[in-house]
Amino acid sequence: MYRLDNSFAQSHFTVAVVGCGGTGGFVAEGLCRLLPPRADLVLVDHDRVEERNLGRQNFTREELGQFKSEALARRLARAHRLPVGYSTFPIALTQLRYPGLVIGCVDNGLARREIAQRVGKESSLTWVGGYSMAAPRELQIGPRRATSLWWVDAGNGENYGQILIGNAARPEKEAFGEGVCYALPLPTIQRPELLMQAPPREGDCVQIAEQGPAINQVMAALVVEVARRLIEGTCPWMQLYLDLEAGTLVPVSATPEAVARLTGISKRILEERR
Repeated sequence: MYRLDNSFAQSHFTVAVVGCGGTGGFVAEGLCRLLPPRADLVLVDHDRVEERNLGRQNFTREELGQFKSEALARRLARAHRLPVGYSTFPIALTQLRYPGLVIGCVDNGLARREIAQRVGKESSLTWVGGYSMAAPRELQIGPRRATSLWWVDAGNGENYGQILIGNAARPEKEAFGEGVCYALPLPTIQRPELLMQAPPREGDCVQIAEQGPAINQVMAALVVEVARRLIEGTCPWMQLYLDLEAGTLVPVSATPEAVARLTGISKRILEERR
């Protein structure tokens, strides 16, 4: 079994939550209880809190009209006594420190495209010398690969959802080492149909009706668990699929075979749509 490389978390790193609505707001709160002192938390969202958000999202009536990222950052920083950064600009215009982890909790293809462009541009796989994580006091023979950035993408429907993990805009021949996966295709390469998802219309009640009352909190708990495992270096997955109707959680492990299968399917989907 392969685990995803966690070299990004060996020193100071940044976790950016992009989208602070249904799932993202609960993810942000969970991360405040999880992240080590060497991690910076930044919330990114340019939407404002509306009346219709109060039933399903992590906001209070006192925060109506405020930017979601700012309101959440202020409340969480006060409650947990730690610094929480925020941005009211899209991810394409937000400055982030690297290495790190980007957690996407957005609901449309345009936002995912912006994350993909940012991650694909900033993420890198480099050869570095150093000490083995398994035996830090013993000098490692030869260089090792180091991953600077992972993207965890969360999306859901009424009572189902998926989490996709990736960091590479193009396939890497040396993505897998001795029990470690250094590179996975970006979530939008694994599932290119996500780029076709249209943004919800302003005040669209249909969008609200399509969300179950508990799906976002369950998804957030899974995202936080993925983040925890990524940071600790124990995450074996590249995908997770949740179905609350069936009561199932189906993982897809990160293996060369799974990557080859998924990228082949993605390539066929893209060719069919041309």
